[in-house]
Amino acid sequence: MKVYAGLDGGSTYLKAALLDDQKRVIRTGVTSTGIDNNTAAKKLLSKLMNESGVSRIAYTMATGYSRKILEVADDDVSEITAHAYGVRVTAPKEYRPGMIVDIGGQDSKIIYLDANYSVKNFSMNDKCAAGTGKFMEVIAQILETTIDQVGPLSLESKVPCDINSTCVVFAQSEVISLIARKFDRRDILSGMHLSMAKRIIKMMKKSEKNGDVLMTGGGALNIGLRKAFEDELMRDVFVAHHPQFNGAIGAALLASERG
Repeated sequence: MKVYAGLDGGSTYLKAALLDDQKRVIRTGVTSTGIDNNTAAKKLLSKLMNESGVSRIAYTMATGYSRKILEVADDDVSEITAHAYGVRVTAPKEYRPGMIVDIGGQDSKIIYLDANYSVKNFSMNDKCAAGTGKFMEVIAQILETTIDQVGPLSLESKVPCDINSTCVVFAQSEVISLIARKFDRRDILSGMHLSMAKRIIKMMKKSEKNGDVLMTGGGALNIGLRKAFEDELMRDVFVAHHPQFNGAIGAALLASERG
């Protein structure tokens, strides 16, 4: 059995995935990017190989911010291409995604696909942290909760707050003001999710809204954010299998074709 690896070097975390020659996900893993991307990548791949009993990787493909400097990789590919390939493995079988909404730690992107999962177009926000995982982390810290609790807490909201600021710095001030005025934490979190969803939806091209909407990235694990997208789009939004590793899985799939 041949095994292929994909590395997704993000700004905050480094993700990796191993695929077999039947395009099945064997193992995934994540580690902090740190200041030495190469050492982090080597250690993460070695850990996944040991855990899955793999002695050799046939081909390794890198993607993400640090893809050009990951020496352990045989080649690299853009994030957009990797994510488009990833959904061929991670999308629920009964759905046909026409749009990927990827919410990462430092950016958010929308990728439009044709019937063959090829990239038709894309929109990307990488200039501002609003609408990203970092935005959620900042607000969670202010509200004295954890990132894994912001979703469930927001679902308990009765009257979501209006958070109008589209900048993280101004949104922080707005949230602090809401706390001072004794607004419920759950309503603030629900308002945060709606604000994020509205900001990202503004990036969507009206002519490209065909097919199912599939969420990937760490933000897809937030059930409150998913609900906010469904409320704003007035349609079902689906979550990929292994959403945080979609880019790494796509890179591994490309590695299997290349290798």
